Amino acid sequence: MTEKPIYLDYNATTPIDPKVAEAMLPFLYGSFGNPSSSHAYGVEAKLAVEQARRQVAGMLGCHAEEIVFTSGGSESNNMAIKGAAFAQRGRGNHIITTAVEHPAVLEVCAYLEEQGFRVSYIGVDETGLVDLEALERAITPQTILISVMHANNEVGTIQPITEISEIAHRHNILLHCDAAQSIGKIPARVDDLGVDLLSIAGHKLYAPKGIGALYIRTGTELKKIIHGASHESNLRAGTENVLEIVGLGQACELISQNLEAYSAHMSEMRDLLESRIFEQFPWAKLNGHAEKRLPNTSSISFKNIEANTILAELSGVAASAGAACHTDRVDVSHVLQAMHVPIEYAMGTIRFSVGRFTSSEEIERASEEIGRVIRNLQPEAPGEAVVDDGNAVRLTQYTHGLGCACKLRPQLLEKVLQNLPPASDSRVLVGTETGDDAAVYKINDDLALVQTVDFFTPIVDDPYQFGAISAANSLSDVYAMGGTPLFALSVVAFPGNRLPISVLGEILRGAADKAAEAGISIIGGHTVDDTEPKFGLAVTGSLDPHQIRTNAGAKAGDVLVLTKPIGTGILSTALKQGAVTETQAREAIGWMAKLNRSAADAMRQSGANACTDVTGFGLLGHLLGMMRASDVSAVIYANTVPQLGQAFDLAAGGILPGGSKNNFEFTEPFVAYSKDISKTLQYFLNDAQTSGGLLISLPQNQARQFLQTMQANSELAAVIGKVIEKQDYFIRVETAMGEGTN
Repeated sequence: MTEKPIYLDYNATTPIDPKVAEAMLPFLYGSFGNPSSSHAYGVEAKLAVEQARRQVAGMLGCHAEEIVFTSGGSESNNMAIKGAAFAQRGRGNHIITTAVEHPAVLEVCAYLEEQGFRVSYIGVDETGLVDLEALERAITPQTILISVMHANNEVGTIQPITEISEIAHRHNILLHCDAAQSIGKIPARVDDLGVDLLSIAGHKLYAPKGIGALYIRTGTELKKIIHGASHESNLRAGTENVLEIVGLGQACELISQNLEAYSAHMSEMRDLLESRIFEQFPWAKLNGHAEKRLPNTSSISFKNIEANTILAELSGVAASAGAACHTDRVDVSHVLQAMHVPIEYAMGTIRFSVGRFTSSEEIERASEEIGRVIRNLQPEAPGEAVVDDGNAVRLTQYTHGLGCACKLRPQLLEKVLQNLPPASDSRVLVGTETGDDAAVYKINDDLALVQTVDFFTPIVDDPYQFGAISAANSLSDVYAMGGTPLFALSVVAFPGNRLPISVLGEILRGAADKAAEAGISIIGGHTVDDTEPKFGLAVTGSLDPHQIRTNAGAKAGDVLVLTKPIGTGILSTALKQGAVTETQAREAIGWMAKLNRSAADAMRQSGANACTDVTGFGLLGHLLGMMRASDVSAVIYANTVPQLGQAFDLAAGGILPGGSKNNFEFTEPFVAYSKDISKTLQYFLNDAQTSGGLLISLPQNQARQFLQTMQANSELAAVIGKVIEKQDYFIRVETAMGEGTN
C-alpha cells in the first residue's frame, strides 16, 4: 500500500519517541565503550547506564540499585518467576497466578510445573478482574510466589495489585507483577502497589525493542538464570546494551514528567473511538471493566462476524484480533475464554489501542473505516451493490484464508471420508477410497469420464490472476488422473455488498482465458452470496479406462518425480502481508497459473504407476496419500525438492500459513525425518500449495523417458525420491541421496 494504515495497536508495540531517539544517538555512534572498562570510553558508558537506572527507579519510586536491566519483558518475567521459585524451593513449591496472564508468564509457569512446582491458575469474572477470595483460598503453606499482571494486554482491565499484595504479605509470600502494559499509561509506583518484583518492557513505553528492566525489592532473593560475568549486581550476566538502556531511561524520564498528560490524551482518544463505534453499532460488546481499565485500550466484540475477516478488510486501520477463525474451528484467546465471553461475540473481537501520538483526526477516519467494514460484514446486511470507484482491489484483504491453505484440516476430512459408504455403481472406477481429488465413471470399454471440483479463497490480489490460478488448480486434478479436460462449470461465492461486480467479471475473465489455454470452454456454473470471495471450477474430462492414474499404483523401485517447485503457500502468505518483492510475486503467480498439461502429456507418453497433484495438503500430505493407497513407503531427498525462490527463508522467518502447520501435524506420525532436517524444512515440505505440480511414481525406464520429454519441452521435472517396500513409516525424509539411516 502507498499509505500506511492508521495505527491503533499500541498495546502490541509503540514507536520510539523522538526524544528517546535523540538521547540514544550519541551511543549509536561515538560513545561505544563497554561499561565494564576502566578507561574513559568505559566510564562514559557506565555513567550513562547508571543515569538510566536512576531514571527507571525515579519513575517507579524505588532505589536505583533495585533495578536490573534485561532484554525485555519476557526475560524480566523469567528472571522474576524462575529466580524466585528456585531461590525459595527449600521453603515450598507452590505458585499462584491468573488465567489471563501474558504467555511470558504462563509459559514460565508451565515450565516450572515440569520442574516439579505446582501452579494454581485463578479465574476472573466477566470483566477480567481476578477473584481475590479464590486467590486467598488457593494459598497453602507451600505457596512461595504470586504473579499477577498489573493490567491486561487484551482488554485493559487493571488488577487490584495493592489488595493482592496485602494478601500475599500477610502469608509471607512474594508478589511479582508484570507491568508491561501499564507503565506509561497509569501510575505504577512500587510502594503504592506493594510488589516485590515488577517487570518492564521497553517497547511498550516508546523505548526500543530488546530492552527491559526488573524491579527487585531489597532483600528479595533470586537465583541467577543467565550465567557469566558479574554484570547487573551479579544477577544478569552479559555486557549491558548501553544504547537501548539509555533509550529506556529517557522513556521512563518522559513518563515521570508527563504521565498525567499522556493518560488524559489516551483516554480522550479511546473514548472518542468508542463513542463513534457504539453510535454506529450499539449492539457491539465492550470487553473488560468499564472503569478499572487502561486509558488506551478498547476490546470490542462484533457479534457473529469473524475477527480475522474484519482485520483482512480493515486495510486502513492496524489493530489486533481476539480470536483466529479457521474453516473448522475458532481459536478464542485465553483471556476471552477466562472471561466467559460468548463465542458469538468472542469470535469477532478486535482490540483497538491508542497511543500518545494518536490524533482525533485519525480516530474519526478510523471509525469511518471500521463502520464501513462492519456494516458490510453484518449477517443481516441488505447486500447493496458496491459501486466500482476505479481503484485497484487487493483481493486477499477480503478473505481470512489463502487458497488451498483454507481447506478443512486433513485430520477432520479423513474422518469424514472414512465414514462414507463405498459406491455401489460398478461403473464408478475411482471414488473416495483412494483419496484422489477426482472421480472416474466408465461409459464403455474405451471411454470414461473424469470429474473434479475445486474452489478456494483468493491467493493473490489481482482478480484476473486469481481466476487464472483457480482454473489451473481445478484443471490439474483431471491432468493428474491422466485425463483430457472437455469443459468446465464455474463455482462462485461472491460478497456483492463488499466488492463491485466488476471484480467478479475479472475473475471469470482470468478463468476463461486459462480454460481456453487448456483447449476448453467454461459453459455455465453456480453463484451464491457470501462474506468472502471464492472461486473454482467443476471440470469434466475424458480418459481411457485402461490408463487411469490414481494414488494407488506406486510400486517399490519406482522413481518419484515432481514437476513444480513448492513454497506457494508461504509466498502467498508473505504476499498478503506485503513481505515479498514484485519479482518474487511474479514468480509465484507464474507457477501457480501454469497448467500441468505438458506434464500430463509427457506422462501419457511414458506411462506411470501413480500420480497426484500437490495442492492444499502439501507435498508430504499428498505423498502420504499415495503411499497409504499403494501400501508402500517412500524416501524423499530434501535437497532435490525444487523450491520457489526465498520461500524457505520466509518460512525460517516465521511466515507460514496455518494450513502448512495443520499439514505437518497430520503427517508427522507417519514421517521419519533424519536428525539433520530442521523444523523449518519439515514445515516447508508440508507447505499448503495452490496449483502445485504433478507428483508421479514411475518405473526407472519410464522415468528416464518422462524426464527426457520434459527436458526437451523446457519443462521442470525433478527426481525427489524413490518408492521402497513398506516400512514402519510411510515416508522417510533425508537431506540428500545416500544420507540418513535405513
